[in-house]
Amino acid sequence: MKIVELDTTIVSVPYRHQEVSSRVHRGGVTDVIVKLTCDNGLVGWGESCSGADAASIEQAVLSAKPFVVGRDPWHTEAIARDFFGLGLWDYRAMTGNFAFAGIDQALWDLCGKDCGQPLYRLMGGPLRDEVDYFCYLAQGEPEDLEQQCRDAVDRGYTCFYLKVGIDAEAEGEMLAAIRRTIGPDRKIRIDANEAWSVPEAARLINRWDGAHGIDFVEAPVPIDPVENMLELRGRVPVALCANEGLGRTADTMRVIRSRCADVLCFSSYWVGTLRRFHTLCHAAHLEGQSVCKHTHGELGIAAAAGHHVMLSIPNATDGIQQTSTMMEHELLVEPTPIAEGPKWGWIEKPGLGVEVDEDRMQHYHEAYRRDGQFLPYRIETDC
Repeated sequence: MKIVELDTTIVSVPYRHQEVSSRVHRGGVTDVIVKLTCDNGLVGWGESCSGADAASIEQAVLSAKPFVVGRDPWHTEAIARDFFGLGLWDYRAMTGNFAFAGIDQALWDLCGKDCGQPLYRLMGGPLRDEVDYFCYLAQGEPEDLEQQCRDAVDRGYTCFYLKVGIDAEAEGEMLAAIRRTIGPDRKIRIDANEAWSVPEAARLINRWDGAHGIDFVEAPVPIDPVENMLELRGRVPVALCANEGLGRTADTMRVIRSRCADVLCFSSYWVGTLRRFHTLCHAAHLEGQSVCKHTHGELGIAAAAGHHVMLSIPNATDGIQQTSTMMEHELLVEPTPIAEGPKWGWIEKPGLGVEVDEDRMQHYHEAYRRDGQFLPYRIETDC
């Protein structure tokens, strides 16, 4: 079996509501869909998450053709070695990782389809029956948060996630509304996207944990240097989660070894391949750390790839991240279970276990061509 074609399609799929944080302001997802076709007719799908420039990610994917076309898809490690080494993407790690992750997903999809097995079985088999996903709350007035929480509780969510770091007074009111609505036993997690200094983070985390109970805080302070997180760990009783700063394998290992965080929040497109992601999750487990799969704003292909890893590692948290409930639509023939609720079990179909609706993919490609990409930021300045 040899790969004969590598094709890409950029798609823009809108959210049902804006995603807003101290760093991100985005109305949808723009990603690069990767399609690998083999000489025996098998097709593998992957999704390269784009960041701020989808066109540059697509060009990076297309630059991989000399390392992919003509190869056996089972040679995933050799293909990755050549892309990052001979292709010099080791020197442009984040762009290379985001690009190659989609190729890597498609390679694994082909391997699973070739042997008739879902990915998590190729990764050692399942270590849990299902994975629990979070409710991603949109910032708003307290009554808006209460309504979102009531709806989510009715659908079975037990973990609630709010972006913070913009307006502490308003966010305190939002947290009060969340706790008031979800009751004492469900979890609240917050993400500041490194918006705070160490003293500010300590003050707000201690205040909010005392008043509302916080399960963990993601990216409270800049992780470079790691001493910021290490100092904060000594000043708050709440678990800390590292996200930013996990963009390369070496960076992730540095964070793991430093023990500056209790939880790591990252994904295969941060570190480039599913095997690297899987291996680093196990390395974190050896240091007593949990893993919460990160979403960079992803569609169903990347969501499925990450789900296989979460099924097959020993240290996945509950409340895994997802944006499936935020999407106006999907590219898949059948939506994933987490488009409607918090639980996703074993995938029985081979490979990634999802089927792409190519007509719908083309529809959202035309949306990209017409309207451009959903940028992850909004500039508001008078200077």
